Amino acid sequence: MEIEVIRQLIQQYTPGHTDFCLKAAKGRHYYRNQTDILFEQSEKKHEQEENPLRNADNRIPFNFHGLLVNQKASYMFTAPPIFELGSKSANKQLTKFLGDKYAKVCKDLCIDASNCAMAWLHVWKAENEEWKYAVVPAEQIIPIWTKSLEKELAGVFRVYQEIDEVSGDLYTVYQYWNDTECQAYRLKSGDVLEHLLPYPIFMSVDPSIADASERYQHGIGEVPFFPFFNNNIDTNDLANVKPLIDTYCKVFSGFVNDLEDIQEVIFVLTNYGGQNLREFLQDLKDYKAIKLDNDGSGDSSGVSTLTIELPVEAREKLLSITRKCIFEQGQGIDPDPQNFGNSSGVALDFLYALLELKAGLQETEFRLGFGKFIRCICRLMNIPIQDDVITQVWTRTSVKNDLELSQIAQQSQGSISKKTIIAHHPWVENPEEEEKVMEEEEEKNMERMDPYQQSFGQHDGEGEEAGKKDKDDKKEPIKQGAGADGKEK
Repeated sequence: MEIEVIRQLIQQYTPGHTDFCLKAAKGRHYYRNQTDILFEQSEKKHEQEENPLRNADNRIPFNFHGLLVNQKASYMFTAPPIFELGSKSANKQLTKFLGDKYAKVCKDLCIDASNCAMAWLHVWKAENEEWKYAVVPAEQIIPIWTKSLEKELAGVFRVYQEIDEVSGDLYTVYQYWNDTECQAYRLKSGDVLEHLLPYPIFMSVDPSIADASERYQHGIGEVPFFPFFNNNIDTNDLANVKPLIDTYCKVFSGFVNDLEDIQEVIFVLTNYGGQNLREFLQDLKDYKAIKLDNDGSGDSSGVSTLTIELPVEAREKLLSITRKCIFEQGQGIDPDPQNFGNSSGVALDFLYALLELKAGLQETEFRLGFGKFIRCICRLMNIPIQDDVITQVWTRTSVKNDLELSQIAQQSQGSISKKTIIAHHPWVENPEEEEKVMEEEEEKNMERMDPYQQSFGQHDGEGEEAGKKDKDDKKEPIKQGAGADGKEK
């Protein structure tokens, strides 16, 4: 693609991507408990100038957004999805490629999608000719979609900043990826787009060619970036709860400020006869009495107290309602212990109802992303897919009543297969491995029982022979001298 076309694409898609980056940055800030209350400085300064009694400036953030996102990530990806390709050998090849980092990659995709509305997975060939994959920050990706109803990915800009090692200048690097190659360009910070130049960063696989190039033939056959959307409307999880989180932080922080700024008891002194307030407090402490000046009849000299009551009940009610709304709008689970107790399986399932709805929407979108990613990997590594069907097995991780599940498994013996009981037992993580262990234990028990059975068998045989001999001895003997007819001769 010509550099002029690259400039046009950058100019066309950059403004929309800037808005996306602002929303993504806000989501990441709230995930790290950096809410807006920490940055509201001008309003507090103006309030302190107008009212000098207001000195306290507590800013207490609450990480509700991080809690909701972590709940969903743990619920969906503590046990990451399993892919069934139709044969054990193909499954082993795919599992070997995904490696130990696969579970972390799934968790990172979920968190990025929840904070930024979408996440991206990238595939490339490393220098050792091995295929690699990793999560790319969503802020670095500018997707270019086709105009068709299926909304296919036509190309991707990966945009990031780096410092030139020679000059020390800051540059913005643009990598444009399509289905055949990658082209690299860079622009010095502060320059206009017309100064965009090719950036030779790709070394040739041919050792005889020492010069680097700005073009790289990746040989994947498709755009090697795979999108994972958060939901069907392309929004992050912060959109629904941000106003409620801000309200909770403001009310709580304001309540703490009021407790610091307003004294519990204010003394009102009329015609006090002492020198200063320190003497008043000392007399009150030592003598339990104070001096007053009296001007005669009708004088109103004296000491009175003024107490200011804070609206505690109203604030508590507002905080309670706001907290409840946060978990309802955020579709999460309030970790308040009174919501759990000794709950049965049905009650626990009801607590997870909203979280399951939110997880289901994300799972629908993630299934598409994982399907494209796995098919690409199988094609690159020549892993066969039977009937071109990839079965995805998703597992939820939630609080369960283990005693209840164990009792159900025990009572189900004889009604359903042993394999099904093992698969649903709360202590079993790998049903196939558990079956193997049980078979080995049964074989060992049979080996232990064989000597005893053989011993019992020998004794039983000797007893039978002895019994048979006794029976023969007890038979009535034939009288001697008797003929064939039994009469004596």
